[in-house]
Amino acid sequence: MTIDRRTLFAAHAYLPQGWRRDVLLEWNEDGMLTGVVPDSPAPAGAPRASGPIVPGMPNLHSHAFQRAMAGLAEYRAQASDNFWSWRDLMYRFAARITPERLAAIARWLYVEMLKAGYTSVCEFHYVHHAQDGTSYGNAPELGQCVVDAASQAGIGMTMLPVLYQYSGFGKREPRPDQRRFVNTPESLLDLLLTLRRARPEHGALTYGVAPHSLRAVSAASLHALLDGLDAHLPGAPVHIHIAEQTGEVQECLAATGARPVAWLLDHADVNARWCLVHATHIDETETRALAAAGAVAGLCPTTEANLGDGFFPAQPYLDAKGWIGVGSDSHVAVDWRSELRLLEYGQRLLLRQRNVLACETRPQVAERLFDAALAGGARASGRPLGALAPGYRADWLVLDEAHPSLDGRQPGDWLAGVVFCEHGPSPIVEVHTGGRCVVRGGRHEDEAAAYAAYREAVSHLQG
Repeated sequence: MTIDRRTLFAAHAYLPQGWRRDVLLEWNEDGMLTGVVPDSPAPAGAPRASGPIVPGMPNLHSHAFQRAMAGLAEYRAQASDNFWSWRDLMYRFAARITPERLAAIARWLYVEMLKAGYTSVCEFHYVHHAQDGTSYGNAPELGQCVVDAASQAGIGMTMLPVLYQYSGFGKREPRPDQRRFVNTPESLLDLLLTLRRARPEHGALTYGVAPHSLRAVSAASLHALLDGLDAHLPGAPVHIHIAEQTGEVQECLAATGARPVAWLLDHADVNARWCLVHATHIDETETRALAAAGAVAGLCPTTEANLGDGFFPAQPYLDAKGWIGVGSDSHVAVDWRSELRLLEYGQRLLLRQRNVLACETRPQVAERLFDAALAGGARASGRPLGALAPGYRADWLVLDEAHPSLDGRQPGDWLAGVVFCEHGPSPIVEVHTGGRCVVRGGRHEDEAAAYAAYREAVSHLQG
């Protein structure tokens, strides 16, 4: 009997209905699952997973170039250090990025993401132009480098070119250190379509747009961008930074008379295609309204903690059936387990309670957050991800059942061990994307070459 190599038998797999035994997976040449059957006899000669398998996690927010500055802003340079002073340092770093360096940084970052169990990424890409602010001869050159880096690493991507026009509310002129970011809605859409023609969509790649924030776009430019997007890519994902900082909320109130999330909900058709990144500072009315809209709150707890942003109201938002996903954003950490753990721990510290984000129907915190991040990350990605089920991308992680955080425990406790235990090496030993194994034994197939190029890029940028 000849066994199709596009099959895998797993003694345990985490399916939409929970842990199931003896699961047979099948997928096609395009990397899409065609069959996921629990309680199956193991076909003779079929490949067997070395441990329990779970879906790969989508990363819904990334600025790839910021990986190279992780750890370089952890000192106090002035009496009061906050997001805005960090942003000034980040702008100076962004000014030095070249296409070649960005390609190397992104490639290594995506290797790290895969090793951590992220199998797709939403890249919020806003460094578009040459260092003097002029367009490259190939306008989307930097974006092309990022898309190619994802392909080389083997990670799926939702590419989100960013519209950045102004330095603040009231159409304030861009600062000199923002010149690499600036476009009009028309030039941004042209850049997107040129990139899409050069790197067409396929099973591991799709496109959307990202108005950077309400302070960086006007109402007119926001609507021009959305209208133009729908003329070419109707229903494509739309991501936006919003309500990350209290200063932003106060400026929005002064300029518009409304809080940022309330203003957006009133002035745009915010629905399931939208991802509102951070949304940290939302009041009770905004919390309920955002949940009802079906948009995803894109949470990045390690970055939000690093920048001193504040706490997202996760308990009332989830209880209102709001959608969430997680991202690594500035990449001070690249691990979805850390994001979920810190999301829950932040609520514990804030409320002085335990197991805050459990609920009556989902008493296991890790399972509730894992499922929510899978579903929300997939929605924000605009691709069929985040589940071991027919019609979804064949992305999964293989866990080490002998790892101290899992060994001797029942399947119902495995995810708690994965998310909340921090003991020794990662329990993720294999990562598969589109049915192809890209991480085996905890190492990526391209790890050595990718790291060598990254190291050279960092040395150049710091030199």
